[in-house]
Amino acid sequence: MKELIDSFLDYLSVERALAKNTILAYRADLNLYLDFIGQRGILTLSKAVKNDIVEFMLFQKAQGISPVSISRRLAAIRMFHRFLARERVLKSDPTILIDSPKLWKKIPDTLSLNEVEALISQADARDQQGARDKAILETLYATGMRVSELTNLKTNNVSLDIGFLRCIGKGNKERIIPLGKKAIHSIKRYLEFSRPDYLNPVRSGTSNGVKQKTSEFLFISRSGAKLSRQSVWKLIKRYALEAKIKKSIKVHTLRHSFATHLLERGADLRSVQEMLGHSNISTTQIYTHIDKERLKTIHKMFHPRP
Repeated sequence: MKELIDSFLDYLSVERALAKNTILAYRADLNLYLDFIGQRGILTLSKAVKNDIVEFMLFQKAQGISPVSISRRLAAIRMFHRFLARERVLKSDPTILIDSPKLWKKIPDTLSLNEVEALISQADARDQQGARDKAILETLYATGMRVSELTNLKTNNVSLDIGFLRCIGKGNKERIIPLGKKAIHSIKRYLEFSRPDYLNPVRSGTSNGVKQKTSEFLFISRSGAKLSRQSVWKLIKRYALEAKIKKSIKVHTLRHSFATHLLERGADLRSVQEMLGHSNISTTQIYTHIDKERLKTIHKMFHPRP
């Protein structure tokens, strides 16, 4: 059965062009599913029926897995069985009559404008690493990029003169996002003050003497290597701690704050969807719930008959 997973994931990668992280998540989900039905004595997928899949979902729920994760795992199982039925490996698809679990929408944690300002101001642009970190924070908040997209951002993806950058998102999809003045200023400072020294000449160990480092990536470490997602996550956490922000800070907190602040100030949902790179507008609509909650709070605080 593991070979069937490989064939399915090859299809998703080549024909559907799904992102590597999505492929890895689906592999993990399907391995859990196969292990579960295997423990029930089902050694071939042709023997799996609707009840086995429902039992798998109930088992996941009993393990404390969130409805969002269960729904994603069901989506992976659906696609897997549909693929096998289409390839005539299976005679029928047992997932057709299975309903998705009821999901509650978890509102993402966001920062207020003052908290964003406090966070970004912790990076001191007079220091080389501070200048780089400030450029990172300004870029994340100005564009709403995912951290993985930022670490993969290349120097030729950024046009500071016209104030835009080209972002390669999930599924290798490209989108153009405007940069604000503060982000442009911070990136220019980093490019002039920090990045050249991160790529300073080092001994190559050959008779040629000194060799200049190069990197196609915009944001690099002090050793000239590409920054990892973990490195960016750590610097966000560190500056949040220094800014004395009490809220839970997650890797995409600035992305969530970017979307929320735009919608609060009247941006239309379609434009925000495009900048975030969401393929489905229903994903973007979660941010409208944040604004509704804010309005409800204001109404309760100030209306004479709340």
